[in-house]
Amino acid sequence: MYQRTRYDFIQELVDIKNAGLFKDERVIVSDQQPAIDVIYPQGSPPKEVLNFCSNNYLGLANHPQIIDAAKQALDHYGFGMASVRFICGTQDVHKRLERRICAFYSTEDAILYSSCFDANGGLFESILGAEDAIITDALNHASIIDGIRLCKAKRFIFEHGNMESLEDALRKAREGLDIWDGSGLGKQPSPARNVMIATDGVFSMDGDIANLKRIVELGNEYDAMVMVDDSHATGFFGKTGRGAIEHCGVLGKVDIITSTLGKAMGGASGGFTTGRKEIIELLRQRSRPYLFSNTLAPAIAAAGIAAFDLLDQSADLRETLMNNTRYFRDEMTALGFDIVPGIHPIVPVMFQKYENDAQLSQMMARDLFEEGIYAVGFFFPVVPKGKSRIRVQISAAHTRDQIDKALAAFATCGKRHGII
Repeated sequence: MYQRTRYDFIQELVDIKNAGLFKDERVIVSDQQPAIDVIYPQGSPPKEVLNFCSNNYLGLANHPQIIDAAKQALDHYGFGMASVRFICGTQDVHKRLERRICAFYSTEDAILYSSCFDANGGLFESILGAEDAIITDALNHASIIDGIRLCKAKRFIFEHGNMESLEDALRKAREGLDIWDGSGLGKQPSPARNVMIATDGVFSMDGDIANLKRIVELGNEYDAMVMVDDSHATGFFGKTGRGAIEHCGVLGKVDIITSTLGKAMGGASGGFTTGRKEIIELLRQRSRPYLFSNTLAPAIAAAGIAAFDLLDQSADLRETLMNNTRYFRDEMTALGFDIVPGIHPIVPVMFQKYENDAQLSQMMARDLFEEGIYAVGFFFPVVPKGKSRIRVQISAAHTRDQIDKALAAFATCGKRHGII
């Protein structure tokens, strides 16, 4: 039976390769830092390149304090728990990390997951039912979308960043949903019992920031909960690194925050949900990724605590990151590249003006690698059709000399392809 199916899969892979859109993996054979050793293509010798596509915003992925905390936890707690939290998988280090997260965000409770993808995957179906409504930004992260798919709540999608579209969706949710009324007469319009607005704090493909102040205002006006995934802001965005929520002035006003212990927080795995106590308690009782997945490794939990401690010790890394970001954005604009405006260290270099935008993103990424710069091209279905780009990500660990080398490589490749 599989032989026929196998042919279909092979043909689909051939079509992807022929279109120039096959996603090759670059194998890194060094630690995660601005200069990395990469094998690409497969079978070639390792090549040192500058890494400009990592989420390692603060350069903490190889920070000695974080590594030391993980080593000490390995010695004390072992490699893992081999079980889930509610059976025999909770250690004091997990509870300490949850308390540390609450202290960081000034929230009431927190719950750990293997990743923020799992946090989002286990959130919505645990607290919303068919009589409820969820209102989601059109460009929310895949993990939010997948989590919502598991939920029976009525779904409303508002235009990306459009507050009028959001308010229209809120109004519709409060006017009534078609739900079974239990009388046998069929579906009857009924106002949603509970309503939730779900949004990224910073959108990962464009680096733009949600209008959280207005979203919270609308949530209060229409009696709706507000959920924010702040993975691309936790640790480095906002005055003290408390993310887009702090940047927008709504710290303490958001009901549910999900985020990651990776990216700026040390680059490993792990995620969490934090917010209202009753919501977190319900997640402990019902959330499937929490109930049926192994406990977060104790070394990662200890490293997470160390990362939060580092954030409170100094703002130097955050300031360096923002200075690096401003410099790179200004210089790329001066070169003539089409970049999405903003202040975030995600810097999308757009190719939407070109008919072959997807292929162009791949050719530019390939040529940049030859020039010693590691950056990846994004195209559909990762981004909408016609919106292909190279997503550059700046780090506090980048030196000015390394940024200048990246700018020179972009200039060389951009001229080669007629982009600038």
